[in-house]
Amino acid sequence: MNKKIVLLVEDNPDDVDLTLRAFKKNNIANDVMVVDDGPEALDFLFCEGEFADRDPTDVPQVVLLDLKLPRLNGLEVLRRIREDARTCLLPVVILTSSKQEDDVANGYRLGCNSYLRKPVDFVAFNEAIKELGLYWLVLNEPPPTCA
Repeated sequence: MNKKIVLLVEDNPDDVDLTLRAFKKNNIANDVMVVDDGPEALDFLFCEGEFADRDPTDVPQVVLLDLKLPRLNGLEVLRRIREDARTCLLPVVILTSSKQEDDVANGYRLGCNSYLRKPVDFVAFNEAIKELGLYWLVLNEPPPTCA
């Protein structure tokens, strides 16, 4: 793994800005790639479409995945990540505002590593991103590549 890239899959520009501000405020200096829908996330991960020239060895350290995405929802993105040998072990954190128990259950059933509801309050959101960054980008031992 060359860089500790974070893939943020989020269609709401305000949530993207909030997340990037929280990363900056907490001195999380990792490269953050932002995509705003499911097909774009899969293109990034599998080096297809507009990302065909991307180095496939630059695997994200973690994927922060919203559920309510245009064109292809987050659960379907997660299913496809888990089905592919290249990404089957990739850490995926569902980061969403959904409070539906079915979403939580289905997220874990499909293999998410963590499910985090976005706090509404910026201070709480900032703290959540701080903890998320500390755990997934510093403390966690990343999996070996699958393929």
